[in-house]
Amino acid sequence: MRKLAAGTATALLFALAACGGDDDTYDGDSLLVAPTPTPAPAPLPSPSSSPSPAPSPSPSGTLALTGATGPVHDPAILNDNGTFYLFATGNNGDREGLLALRTSPNLTDWTLHGGSYTALPAWTATEVPGTGGMWAPDIVKVGGEYRLYYSISRFGENRSAIGMAVATSINPAAPATTWQDRGPVIQSRSSDNYNAIDPAVFTDADGRMWMAFGSFWTGIKLIELDPATGMRRAGDTIRSIASRPFPGAVEAPFVVRRGGFYYLFVSFDACCQGAASTYNTRVGRSASPTGPYLDRDGRSMMDGGGTVVLESGQGTGSRYVGRGHVAVVANGGQDYIVHHAYDTTRNGFPVLQIQRLDWADGWPVAR
Repeated sequence: MRKLAAGTATALLFALAACGGDDDTYDGDSLLVAPTPTPAPAPLPSPSSSPSPAPSPSPSGTLALTGATGPVHDPAILNDNGTFYLFATGNNGDREGLLALRTSPNLTDWTLHGGSYTALPAWTATEVPGTGGMWAPDIVKVGGEYRLYYSISRFGENRSAIGMAVATSINPAAPATTWQDRGPVIQSRSSDNYNAIDPAVFTDADGRMWMAFGSFWTGIKLIELDPATGMRRAGDTIRSIASRPFPGAVEAPFVVRRGGFYYLFVSFDACCQGAASTYNTRVGRSASPTGPYLDRDGRSMMDGGGTVVLESGQGTGSRYVGRGHVAVVANGGQDYIVHHAYDTTRNGFPVLQIQRLDWADGWPVAR
C-alpha cells in the first residue's frame, strides 16, 4: 500500500476470513488499519462448500433455481446458443475449483462441472506473489473464440492483475483441459491509484472492444482492447468512468449497450461479510462508452452518482442480502440480471440469484 502524503488520514480496509468447510457456513470479519490513501478493495470470499442439492428458495421476482446454486460469488455468464455457462470466484483448496464452471439449459437448473484451472497460472507467482485464488471472472465469445478473463490479487492490496485465457470450445466434462492461458491483460502496482481486478468486457456500436474494471482506490477504470486478440490495445490510456468520494466503495462494473446508450452497473458498499454485507447495485448511462455516465437524476458517476437497481436487502427482513457483482444476460428476448447474495438463514452462505431485468423509460428495473 502507498504511504499518505502530508496530512494523513486513516482508511478502512476489509480483511475477510474465508468460508469454512460447513456447507451452511460463511464467515466474514473486518478490521481497521492505517494509513492507506484510499479504501483497500473488499476481498472476495473463499467458497469451499459443496453445492446445495436442494432448490434455492427465491424471493418475489427472482427465478427459482435448482442444483449447484452455491457457493457462488462474482458470477460471470454467457448464453451460447441456449447453453448457459457460468464461472465464479475460486481459491486454492476450494472443492468447486478455480473459476468453477456451471452450466444450465434454461437459466434455472444448474450443474457444477469443476474448476477451469487445476492450479494458478505460472506467471502469477512473480507478478502477484502470495496470491491464492482466481477471482471475479468475465466470459465473452468473439467469433469462434471464448475468452475468459479473471482477477489475480491479494486481500487489501492493489498489486493485482487481470489475466485472460482462450478456448475454441468448452468441455464441461473436463473444463480444466479447455483453456490456454495468455497471461496478464493489465496490471496494477502499489504505486498506482487503481486496482486491476473485476474485468467487464464489452463491444461498442463501432466494433471497438473495451474493458471496464476496478475496485475501491479511485474507482472504475476503462481501457481499450484489441478485438483480434482480446489483449490491451497498444498505446491505450486508462480512463476513469466512476468514483465515489472517500470513504465510499465502488467496484465490480458491468456494461450493457442498449438503445443508443451504454449502461454502467457497479456495486456499492461492502461485500464478503456474509449476512452483514451491504453490497447493492447502481447504474448510470452514457451515449459514449467512455462516458460521462450519469444516473437517472443527472448525477455523474464520477461524483458518486448511481440509480439503485438492486437494494442491499439490509433492514428489510429479507432472507437474501448484499446483492451485487452483477452480469446481464439475454434469453428469448428477455434480459436477466445475475448476481450473488448472502443467505441469512445459512449464516451468510453466498448463493446465485437471477432476476428478470426489464426496461422502463430507458432505465433497467429488476423485478
